[in-house]
Amino acid sequence: MIFRVLFFVLVMVPFMIVALPIQFLITRLNLPGWHILPRLFHRLGAIFLGLRVRVIGQPNAGKPTLITANHISWTDIIAIGSVADVSFVAKQEVGRWPFVGFMASLQKTIFVDRTRRSDAGRTTREMGRRMADGGSVLLFAEGQSDIGTHVLPFRSALVGAAQHAMIEAGARDVAVQPLTIAYTHLQGLPVSRNERSLIAWIRSKTTRENIREILSGGVRDVTVAFGLPRPLAEGEDRKAITRAAEADVRRMLVALNRGLPIPELTR
Repeated sequence: MIFRVLFFVLVMVPFMIVALPIQFLITRLNLPGWHILPRLFHRLGAIFLGLRVRVIGQPNAGKPTLITANHISWTDIIAIGSVADVSFVAKQEVGRWPFVGFMASLQKTIFVDRTRRSDAGRTTREMGRRMADGGSVLLFAEGQSDIGTHVLPFRSALVGAAQHAMIEAGARDVAVQPLTIAYTHLQGLPVSRNERSLIAWIRSKTTRENIREILSGGVRDVTVAFGLPRPLAEGEDRKAITRAAEADVRRMLVALNRGLPIPELTR
C-alpha cells in the first residue's frame, strides 16, 4: 500500500498535472495523436492498481472496428486502455461522476443515455463517425458487469446500432472483433471463485467498497485476448454476428480461466 501511495503522489499526480491540460486541448481541437497520453495514463494506472496485463492476439488497429467485450470490473478499462487505442461506450451516469467523467471525456468516450430513446440517434452517429475515421469503438456488449466466470448474453441491439451508424457515416469496411478480459491470478495464485468478488464490480457492493478492495488487494494478472475480426457489412444479420462474437468471447474466457490455450489465436 505504501508503494501505491508513493507512486500516486510522485508519478501519477505530476503526470496528470502536465498531461491533462495538453490532452484537453488535443481533444477540443481535434488534433491527431489523441490516444498517446491516455495510453500512457492507463499504463501508469495499471502499475498503480497492481495489474499485470498480458495480451493475446492483437487489435485490428488502424481500421474501422467495433470491439465487443465481456465486462468484469471498472479496472477492465485500465487494462484494455493500456494496450489498445479505443473509444469506450459508457452509460451517461459515468459522464456525471466527479473527475471520472472528465477523464473519460479526454479519451473521447461515447456516453449513451439509456433512459432516453431519443438519445440513441446521437450515440449511433458518434460511433459511426469514429469508425468511419478508421478508429475502434469498444462495447461491453453484455450491458453490465459480471463476476468473470461466464459471459452474459450479448445485446444484439448494440451491434445493430453500430451497423446502422457505420452505414450513415459512410464506413463500409468495418470489422467486429471479439475481446475477452480475464483475471486469472491473484498474488501469483489462480483466482478462486470466492476471490472473484474481490475483483469484480458486483451489485451487492458500493463503489467505495469495491475501490477499497482493489487498492488494498494484491497483484492481479489480467489477460486481454483479441479474437479474430469478422466483417460487418450492410446486409449482415446483426443477431448472427452478435451470437458469433458472444461465442468467441465465451470460448476464450473458459480457456483462460482454465489455463488452456486459445485455439483461434494459436493456429
